[in-house]
Amino acid sequence: MAQLHLDPSQIDRARASARAIAHQVFHDMNRRTTSTVERATVRLLGVDGVDENQIPLPNRLVDHLRDGELLSLGAAPVLAAAMAQHGLSAQAVAERVAQGTLILQRPADLAQARAQAKALAQSMCERIAANRAQRDHYVATLGEGKAPWLYLIVATGNIYEDIKQARAAAEQGADIIAVIRSTGQSLLDYVPFGATTEGFGGTYATQENFKLMRAALDEVGQKIGRYIRLTNYCSGLCMPEIAAMGAMERLDMMLNDSMYGIIFRDINMQRTFVDQFFSRMVNAYAGIIINTGEDNYLTTADAVEAAHTVLASQLINEQFAYLSGLKPEQMGLGHAFEINPELENGFLWELAHAQLVRQVFPQASLKYMPPTKFMTGNIFKGHVQDALFNTVSVLTQQNIHLLGMMTEAIHTPFIQDRFLSVQNAKYVFGTMRDLHAEIQFTPGGQIERRAQQVLAETVDILAEIERTGLPAAIAKGTFADISRTLTGGKGLDGVLDKDADYYNPFPELMLPPGAQGAAA
Repeated sequence: MAQLHLDPSQIDRARASARAIAHQVFHDMNRRTTSTVERATVRLLGVDGVDENQIPLPNRLVDHLRDGELLSLGAAPVLAAAMAQHGLSAQAVAERVAQGTLILQRPADLAQARAQAKALAQSMCERIAANRAQRDHYVATLGEGKAPWLYLIVATGNIYEDIKQARAAAEQGADIIAVIRSTGQSLLDYVPFGATTEGFGGTYATQENFKLMRAALDEVGQKIGRYIRLTNYCSGLCMPEIAAMGAMERLDMMLNDSMYGIIFRDINMQRTFVDQFFSRMVNAYAGIIINTGEDNYLTTADAVEAAHTVLASQLINEQFAYLSGLKPEQMGLGHAFEINPELENGFLWELAHAQLVRQVFPQASLKYMPPTKFMTGNIFKGHVQDALFNTVSVLTQQNIHLLGMMTEAIHTPFIQDRFLSVQNAKYVFGTMRDLHAEIQFTPGGQIERRAQQVLAETVDILAEIERTGLPAAIAKGTFADISRTLTGGKGLDGVLDKDADYYNPFPELMLPPGAQGAAA
């Protein structure tokens, strides 16, 4: 494919700074756990459901452990010891705790409790590995769409209506179905239970909803002879729990950024950094592709002036992902086509930015987002903007392509709007399929100079963040022109220091040998 001349030593310097930044955050945060990590852990050990007041049992159990000053040991050994002592399942222990008929105690034999917890965790790891093998089987036998994969959103609020729209989208040509979450769910410190039919701007992320949509997409995939991937949102205050539910129900992709919740949802920085490590570890083990959120920076900051912050954040996200065991092909690093269309030569800069990202991350499953910020009520111009976005995507060999909608910013797209968007992308992708192999960028030309400028600015900003630390950089509003602090935001009360005897079996079982997280 066409290549820009980029200085490899600059890319290496940028990556080295990002690595140092991520490792420093990991070192500072690894001594802590969160209520959400522990709730995800008990879910993976078999706890589900709600009490008579519709409060999720994982919340009841973890709150009980915290009230009893046991949570710093880790929920897993305490739960496993209680199961062994009373001859109960994990679910039965949680139910009795919620009923007030069982009070959990510090295990008398911590070593034995750890061994019991590890055995329970091993069983869940085998279930998740089987899901991963089933996905591989479907891809091998049914096949999959050509990249860029067409990523399409459903968001009715009703899971049963979402299923109808998802089936239609798959039959029209979508390769990935993303079920948008109900507005505000990222700020709920619990996960709703069961199938849901009332959501605002989206549908609640629940394990039952995951199961229903996965089954529907498997059915339509068999019908059309193509595996259809399912995406949801592994972010917010329940990031690790949603990762656990997605792993259990064979989701394929998760929006799972290391900083999005901090910046755009004002979730506490410490809470997010701890939660993102655990959630990404689960996603890595489950073979799930994560999607990062750098495209959002360009909705609040200028896409030309802030282009280097996108690349800087992608490099940091990459290093956090490595710490959690993710492989490059599981990194759906995000960026977007968001330059003001009135800017002369804006298309050249869009092409430069997309090609720069492709060359810096040659093995990543890049996620490319459509124009939204400058879309207007002129649907014809919007359709042309989307066509230009589609052109850049196929020309720079993006992997995950979120469909642009000509009715963006007017209303929630109708099925016919989605159909036109699919047709637009399929036409551009088909007629330009091999164009990338037939052209070259002009050496020293405008596109190449722009990419080199953004790379140089990225090297500088990452060196500065390496000196000051990532929390200080976020506090300065480095990303998206939004400032957050280490002790501000929602969810800090869910962060606690680990006891010297803390134990969680899942890092030991899920992280690849030699990973820093496994050794810590």
